[in-house]
This record gives sequence, C-alpha cells and structure tokens, in this order.
Amino acid sequence: MKTSQNLPVDADTLGRCGSRSLTGSLSVRRGFAFLAFAGIAWGTTGAAVEVIYRTSGLGPMAISFWRFLAGAELLLPAWALRPARKAPRAPQPARRRVLLLAGTGVGLAVFQTAYFAAVRDTGLAVGTIVTLGAAPVCTAAGGRLFLGERMGRAGVLAVAGALAGLTVLVLGNQPGVVHPAGVAMALLSAAGYAVSNLLGRWTGRHGTGEDAFTLTLLSFLIGAAVMLPLAVHEGLVPQGGDLTEAALLMLYIAAVTTALAYPLYFAGVAVLRAATASVMMLLEPVSAAVLAVLFLDEQLTAATVAGTVILLGAIAALALAESRLQAKPVVP
Repeated sequence: MKTSQNLPVDADTLGRCGSRSLTGSLSVRRGFAFLAFAGIAWGTTGAAVEVIYRTSGLGPMAISFWRFLAGAELLLPAWALRPARKAPRAPQPARRRVLLLAGTGVGLAVFQTAYFAAVRDTGLAVGTIVTLGAAPVCTAAGGRLFLGERMGRAGVLAVAGALAGLTVLVLGNQPGVVHPAGVAMALLSAAGYAVSNLLGRWTGRHGTGEDAFTLTLLSFLIGAAVMLPLAVHEGLVPQGGDLTEAALLMLYIAAVTTALAYPLYFAGVAVLRAATASVMMLLEPVSAAVLAVLFLDEQLTAATVAGTVILLGAIAALALAESRLQAKPVVP
C-alpha cells in the first residue's frame, strides 16, 4: 500500500502532514475532509451571488469572469511558493496536457456560469440542489465509461439516492416553485461539473505533471479567457447599487470559495473515486438551502426538505462504505 507521499496532488498542495508511514486510509479520510470543506464553502457561493444580483446588476457571465480572474490572482503567490516536486516518471505528451487543461477550464466555466444562471432563474436552494443532485449521475456514468471505475453496491445506492432526491425535489413541488429554465441551466452546470471532476481524477491517477495548485491556476486562467468576451457583452462593471458590498462579496467568493476551495477539491478528487467525490459535493446544496431560507427569504417546501434529506442519506452511506475500504495504490 502506498502512502500519501505518492499522491503528487495531495503532498504538493497541502504539505507533508505527517511521517512517511502515513497510510492510504488516512489519505481517504483527508480527501473526505477536503471535499467537505469545499462543498460547504461552495454552498455559500450562490447566496453571495444572489446578493450581488440584487445590489449590483451584474449577470452570471461577468460574475464568473471576475471569480476566475480574482481567484487566479490570489492563487499566484501560493503557486509560486509551493514545494518543488519531482517530474512524473512518464510525462504525458504536450498536446494531451493542453487538451486536459483546456477541458478542465471549460468544464469549470460551464459549471459555475450555468449554476449562477440557475440561481438567478429558479432560486438558490432549488438551483443548487438540482445541480448537485444531477452531478453524481453524470460523473458516475463518465467514471464508468472513461475511467473504468466500478461503482460497487455503495456507489449504486448513492447514485440511486441522488436520483430519488432529485425526483422528489423537481416533481414534488408545486408549479412555479421550480422553473424549467433554471432546471435546464442546473443540468448544464452538472455536466460541466462532471467533466472537470473526471479530468481532475484522471490527472491525479496518471501524473501529467500538474499538481493541484497548477491545475487550478491554469484552469482559472483558461476559464477567465473563455468567459471574457461573454462577460464584456453582458456587462463587466456594476450598474449601480452598493458597490462596496458587491466588491466585498466578490472578494469572499474569489478568496474562500475559489482560491482555497478549488485546490482542496482537486486534491480530494485525486484521492477518492470520481463518483464518491461527486456525491460528497452534495453537502453544497444543504448549506445553500439553509442560507436561502435564513437570509434570502426563500421558502423551503416539504418536497425540498425531503429531497435534501435523501441526498444527505446518500452522502452518509457512501462515506461510511468508503471509509471501510482498504485504499488501493495510486500508480502514476
């Protein structure tokens, strides 16, 4: 069994926390911790974006662009000071690495921009829960088709739980609570999430030369480049309202939910299976739903509560099953 020292993303991103006898099972637990933080932090993103919508007039394209650009700027110092790392034993061809980075950047751009649009069109709670409820299904299918990952009984039950929760949420609510345009944007966001998830996992498995900081930084820069023309067309600067509040919220989004959460996310998906990581991210809709009710005056219907409880059950069952598995060596 290899130690976490052999996981290039984990060791280079977060330092060498422990001795060389650190076991693979500990790496799995750390992966859960990283993804749990990222999921909860991302759950606050939609609430911050909703407030920005109300106070500044910025749209989803512009917010996505500024998030990528500010996140990249905040990540640069940490990237420059990261520990030196050994080159992979079998580096991937330059063309493949470029395609990998471009795919990850575009996937992240689609993921967050479509999500912001879903929040605008159907509300924070519903938009977030639909996005992260559909993401495990897309990721599990992609992991099986492209990474050869076996879902196992726990994975099948978790995905079934996610589908059940999503069905209750969408079909159990009365007309007008769930808007079709917002649901469509949420499903598009889920597809983008699955792409970035699977590519991040593939990078961790095959050792292409990019650690989590490098992968995140380059993905942000690519995402900003992709979003720039769309953001210019939509409007790059606020049209009024409380500019100070909007600036502070954008700083929070860039620093906490982007520059910090994304490296932890990539480190986590390099340790855990793609389907597992995707289901763990269902923590995001839970925190988003709580914020939507407490601070944004959204109604939490019985169907929304039931769907959220089912999704939480899927997370708990999967985490318990995964913690009992013996970690397998990660071969770069």
